[in-house]
Amino acid sequence: MKTLREVIEQTIVLKEKILADQQLLDNAEQAATTITQALLNGQRVFFGGNGGSAADAQHLAAELSGRFFLERPALNAEAIGINIPFLTAVSNDYHFNDAYARYLEGAARAGDVLVLLSTSGNSENILRVAQTARKKGVITIALTGTTGGKLAPLVNLALCIPSADTPSIQEVSMLLGHFICGKVEYNIFGNQ
Repeated sequence: MKTLREVIEQTIVLKEKILADQQLLDNAEQAATTITQALLNGQRVFFGGNGGSAADAQHLAAELSGRFFLERPALNAEAIGINIPFLTAVSNDYHFNDAYARYLEGAARAGDVLVLLSTSGNSENILRVAQTARKKGVITIALTGTTGGKLAPLVNLALCIPSADTPSIQEVSMLLGHFICGKVEYNIFGNQ
């Protein structure tokens, strides 16, 4: 088991790698721009993930639909895994791997944005919802680990965090997610 000092040092090293990765920094800016444009065009933003990433997806959706820094109108954002009766019914009647895809099939339209959080980029239900999004013309963004797994080539924009350590990927996903939410809020509402 690492000491707290070692965990913090590991986090610092990872964040220094991110600072040196201009492509990742540019992709985070592009993600914010993409989401901003979609919201300004009357579109919706969906967030999804499994386990801790599902909780993070809910958190980021709440930052947009509630508020982040500013007192302002709500933005049209939601997490796709929060409708438990739907999730359990589809998982029972079809398969868990189809649940998010089925939800997006009914809720999303072309021009919406789907942000997927997956540390491995290989979860079958996440891959299927990314494929469904592509078929529907939904813009996809992934927050994932170093390789991006099978997910990276399926999305429009992949933010691949240079780590294979799940807690580190989740920590940086929230850092990037908070940056994106703050930038979207600023882009739309400015400094109120």
